[in-house]
Amino acid sequence: MQRLKIDDWLQVEVQGRTLALRVDSAAHEQAARLDGCYVIKTDLPVSAVSKQEVHDRYKDLTQVEQAFRTCKTTHLETRPIHVRTAAHTRAHVLVVMLAYLIRRVLSRAWAALDVTVEEGLQQLKALSSTEMKIKEGGTCLRIPMPNPACRDLLQALDIRLPDVLPSVKVRVDTRKKLPERRKPR
Repeated sequence: MQRLKIDDWLQVEVQGRTLALRVDSAAHEQAARLDGCYVIKTDLPVSAVSKQEVHDRYKDLTQVEQAFRTCKTTHLETRPIHVRTAAHTRAHVLVVMLAYLIRRVLSRAWAALDVTVEEGLQQLKALSSTEMKIKEGGTCLRIPMPNPACRDLLQALDIRLPDVLPSVKVRVDTRKKLPERRKPR
């Protein structure tokens, strides 16, 4: 009961082979009135900062804690990696923080759509391109009209996809090799 912090208003009485709970109604009502209230103590003088600003900075701590949790997820991966120099470590953390910034932008933009970043990225995987051959021997990539879900996600970010992209013959190297993930035919 102490761990649950209810021992101020709830008492357990042993009556033979039974336990009886006795509730102190006045103490329970007082605890209920204060439920959800908290005190923030600071060493800053009242003249230096307002109570609202102290409260806002305290609330910002939850966002910082969430950011650290997010940075450890599979999407951003700041997990221990083996880098040899301090510069490489700083570069890795910079990339992760930029990725976190992008994640926050996506989260805010898609909040009105009631879509998480993970769900939105999963839906955006439906975007594709089709290689078109031009008579003169060149090629370009045509982007088909996105489905309604992708269109809404892109509009929330104020992104307009181009109709055509120049074709560049570049292979992208990924951490997980695509042939290993493909099902054999």
